[in-house]
Amino acid sequence: MSATKAAGNRGEAEAARYLRKRGYTLLASQWRCRFGELDLVARDRRGTVCFVEVKLRSAHSIGLPREFVDGRKQERLRAAAAAYLSTYEIDAPARFDVAEVYAENDGTLRVEYLEDAFE
Repeated sequence: MSATKAAGNRGEAEAARYLRKRGYTLLASQWRCRFGELDLVARDRRGTVCFVEVKLRSAHSIGLPREFVDGRKQERLRAAAAAYLSTYEIDAPARFDVAEVYAENDGTLRVEYLEDAFE
C-alpha cells in the first residue's frame, strides 16, 4: 500500500471515530461504484444520510482541504450518492459534508467538520 493511501486511510479512520463520538451511525466506508468512491456514509441522530468527503492535509499544506472539493468532484459525489441511495433503497434526507483532517506536527490528527458543505 502506498504511503499516500495509508495516510488517507488513517484520515478516514479518524473522521469515522469523530462521527461515532457524536452519535452518527456509520453505514459505509470507501464505497465504490462506477461514478467514484464515497469516503464515508453515515446517518446522523436525526436520520439524515451524510455523504462525507474526507480530506487529509499536513500542517504545511497550502490551502484549506475543502477547497479541493471542487465542482467536478462535487458532481461525482452527487452521482455516487444517488447510486448509493438507489442501491440500498434509502428514502431519507441527505446532505454532503466535508471532514477536514489535519495532521499536526506531533503526529496527532485534528478534525474540522463541515456539515452541508455543498448542495
